[in-house]
Formats: sequence, structure tokens, C-alpha cells
Amino acid sequence: MDIKDIARISKVSVSTVSRVINNHPDVKDETRKKILNVIKENNYIPNNSARILKKNNSKCIGVLVKGVYNPFFSEMVKVISDKIKEANYTMILQHYDQNTTEDLNALITFIKEKKLQGVICLGGDFTCISDESFKKLDVSVVLTSVTNFSKTACNSFSSIGINNENSAYEATKYLIKNGHRKILLIIGTYDDFGVGKLRLKGYRQALFDCGICFDKELVTIGKYSFHDAYITTKKILKRRDDITAIFCISDIMAIGSAKAVIDSGYKIGVDISIMGFDGMDIVRYYNPPITTIYQPKTKMAIRSVELLLGLMNKEENNQHIILDTKLVEGQSCKLI
Repeated sequence: MDIKDIARISKVSVSTVSRVINNHPDVKDETRKKILNVIKENNYIPNNSARILKKNNSKCIGVLVKGVYNPFFSEMVKVISDKIKEANYTMILQHYDQNTTEDLNALITFIKEKKLQGVICLGGDFTCISDESFKKLDVSVVLTSVTNFSKTACNSFSSIGINNENSAYEATKYLIKNGHRKILLIIGTYDDFGVGKLRLKGYRQALFDCGICFDKELVTIGKYSFHDAYITTKKILKRRDDITAIFCISDIMAIGSAKAVIDSGYKIGVDISIMGFDGMDIVRYYNPPITTIYQPKTKMAIRSVELLLGLMNKEENNQHIILDTKLVEGQSCKLI
């Protein structure tokens, strides 16, 4: 979608939409409100780099983010932006629908429309990538913290991530070592065949290694949102009073789940322990601070830009980098 589509839907001229985007005062309030609503409803991200792009399209690096609201990626975008600016390139940021399965098409369209020299993808599922996908695209691509990607076309792009299975294993093992046996696992969705599947696998392996039977009733979905994690936690706590710990595979869901624990009459770190995943800044300031698996997001962001620049300048070959995570203790987990 571009500015012409916004103008068409709003039934105004392209110049009127442009004046609204650039906050010019010579637009009626009613018209301005209508255009802004259309922009919001269609998740249109105005591209403030368009004028620069026309002048010099060889100095633009794209950052493609899956999902409009993802605090974990938001923390990374600031670092990436600074590093790209330091290298004297212009960053073009674009979000796309969290629920789409057309991740590869979104990437290819982004590259073609913006005439990019390189792209960093934050999130997404790229299992359908093939060497043929990049045959006509002379562009360097780094996939950072993506759900999954093709192992058969790994010479066509680079990736940076973590070992999700091992990290979830360590988180679950930590809870078990603290005496917990009934551990509720909150994943994103049941059809998540990437990150969610790997973290579930790590959870199950830790249970198995410790002689604990897997209980499918103790796996539920939180859709990576505060609200859904809150709702599902409340429902399960009403019918299961034997749960002593909750492991959420994202910090966002951990915070939603923690509120549900409190609203259900329990104390975090006393009655029920909470474990998150991501190491976002927000969990340090929750009360109590939430124990989490820390992903080195700053390092991931910096290395993504460094690797991309190296690929663009023909100084590096495609690489697939796995960074270490670490368990950061808060006050949300208790030894029982």
C-alpha cells in the first residue's frame, strides 16, 4: 500500500494526503481525521525516507518487522537505526501483518518497491525461501530472530538468532530444580512450527530428563499478548489448583500471566512462580522483577548491521550465527 491507495480510499487527492502526513495546517479537521483513520485502519507506515530514496537509492537499508507492535523488536530497531546512521546509510522501516503467512512475498515486495541495497528482517517465517527466490535480487539479507528459515537455501542469506530449544530446556530445568513439578507452559499458538515448537520441545525434554510426565493440559496459548495470556492463565487457575510455576515463552505473556496470578488471589514468587523469556527491560521493573531468559538483543542488533554491511561490501560471506542466552533471576521464582 502506498500514498495513492490512501488517497483513493479517503477519496481525496494525493497532495492532500501528503499534507496530512507532513502535518501541514491547511487541511480541514474533518478531512485530516478521515485520512488519519484510513492510515490507521490499513496499518500504513508513511515513508519519510522517500525523498532521500529518489535522490540516492543505493544508500538505503531496509528493516522489515513482522507485527506493528512488538516491544522486543522495538528495542532492537533503535540500536539498528543508530548503527545504520553511523555507516552513512538511510534506514527505511516497514512493518507488515503479524498474522500473514506471506513473509517471503513481503520481503521481495519491500526490496523491489524501495530499491534497497540490503535488508534486515526482524521476525517472520522463511521456511519457503529457496535459492531461486533471490536469483533476480542482488540484495544482501540478514534474518534476525526469525521464527524459522529454510536450511536448504542457507547460502542465499544470513541469519542471527539463539538456540530456542536449549534455552527453554534451561528455563524449565531451573524451575524443576527449585522443586516445581506442575509447570504451566504458555506458548504463542498451537500452529507455531518455529520458535513455539522449539521452546515446547525444550520444555518437554527437561520434564522427561527429570522423570516428570508431560501433561498436555498444562500447555496453553497466549498469542504473544498481555491480554490473551491473562485470560488463559485465569481460566486454568480456576480449574487447576496444583500449578506452582508458569513458564511463558515471551516476557509480554509473562506480565499478562503475572497479573492473572495476582487477580486470582495468589502471590507471585510465594504461591506461584513466573518465568519469562526475552529479557526485555520491562520485566526488571515489574513488581516483583520477573525471572527470564535473556536474549542479547543489543548484540543481535549490532551484529545484524555489521554483518549486512560486510555482505553489501563483499567483505563477508553469508553466515548463520547462534548467540548465547542467559537466565536472569528476578524475584518471581521460589524454591519449594
